[in-house]
Amino acid sequence: MIRTMIVEDDPMVAEFNKRYIGEIKGFQLVAVSSTVDAAIDVIEKQPVDLILLDIFMPGKNGLELLIYLRENEMDIDVIMISAASDIERIQKAIRYGVVDYLIKPFEFERLNKTLTAYKEKARFIQDQRVVNQKELDQQFFNMKEMEVTEDLPKGLTNNTLEQVWEAISTLKEEQFSTEDIVKVVGISRVSVRKYLKFLTDIGVLRERIIYGTVGRPVYQYEINKSEEHLIKKFL
Repeated sequence: MIRTMIVEDDPMVAEFNKRYIGEIKGFQLVAVSSTVDAAIDVIEKQPVDLILLDIFMPGKNGLELLIYLRENEMDIDVIMISAASDIERIQKAIRYGVVDYLIKPFEFERLNKTLTAYKEKARFIQDQRVVNQKELDQQFFNMKEMEVTEDLPKGLTNNTLEQVWEAISTLKEEQFSTEDIVKVVGISRVSVRKYLKFLTDIGVLRERIIYGTVGRPVYQYEINKSEEHLIKKFL
């Protein structure tokens, strides 16, 4: 079992993360701390493998805890979960070796993907003593072998993709929603979501989630200019 601690000062967020941990096999929640000092007290008394760590907390912040772990050479991995989306803090967290960085608010699927990948890596490390380059690339640097194809996923058509892309290209706003495309193309919201997901998966679009006044998640998209050329082979 992967002994996991949550360090989060917001009781509601901490409870959500606690439930997430409980739904994924292979993880054991050993403690929930609302401050960095309380977290340090825990890790000095019992073994912890993984910390789900917030940045903004009263007193010392999460980055200070991360630095403390590294300076004291503690074998504890960290997944940062924070509302901080500025590149300076993200870069600092990466430099100090976070396993992943999730920006609040996030969906369970995203955390599930992170924890599942972490569990697979932990199992791999436990079973192996030496690795080859292919295993190193796949397990530690996320360099998966990909089959280059120009075929669309099942259920998608080139004609409809072209209509969706034309709608995206003609929108004056830098960011747009699923509903914006539905209004232009005239197909169902579910169908539009499938095409936007495909474009996000191949890197042509960037996706982020925001929450409205009623708490319903709203997907916002924008074109990833550096990867926009990838759409051409599907049109």
